[in-house]
Amino acid sequence: MAQLKILIEGYTSADSNGHACSTIVLVQDDGLNMIIDPGTLPSQKVLIDALSKEGLTVDDINVVFITHSHMDHYKSIGMFPNAKALDYWGWWEGDFWKDCNGHVNENMSIIKTPGHSNDSITLLVKTKDGTIAVCGDVIWKENASEHDKFAVDMETLKKSRKKVKEVADWIVPGHGGMFKNNR
Repeated sequence: MAQLKILIEGYTSADSNGHACSTIVLVQDDGLNMIIDPGTLPSQKVLIDALSKEGLTVDDINVVFITHSHMDHYKSIGMFPNAKALDYWGWWEGDFWKDCNGHVNENMSIIKTPGHSNDSITLLVKTKDGTIAVCGDVIWKENASEHDKFAVDMETLKKSRKKVKEVADWIVPGHGGMFKNNR
């Protein structure tokens, strides 16, 4: 089973006087060290220090997963020199691209969850505690307003939220801590 840990809990500009950062997640599974949404930070040292607490460096990260292409989720992607990138379009290694087809490995899969943006995806991670959905801004944070003023399509977003809630035991939102999905 995979292991998932929130390295940095995200925050929104509305909650922090104009500052915003995505929730930054570490997933480890059978030699895979994945960072999800390396975000915007006051300094990249914040993330380097968080990795150090886990016994890792930026060189140990071999996959960076991006839930969608908004700057507050991907700005620090380049700080991982040995990492492939995985986004809506598939796997990127240097200038080489290949399709992902929704399968990462036996414990991780991807579902498309548009609405907040047209390229939003959610990573489903099987852990000993159940399935965790890392969904970016499909869900901003626990108990957030149902209305997303940045959504490109609210009706599609509602369908994506429903899809996430149907499969997840736990949810890691785009800008907050993990919470139990009370289906």
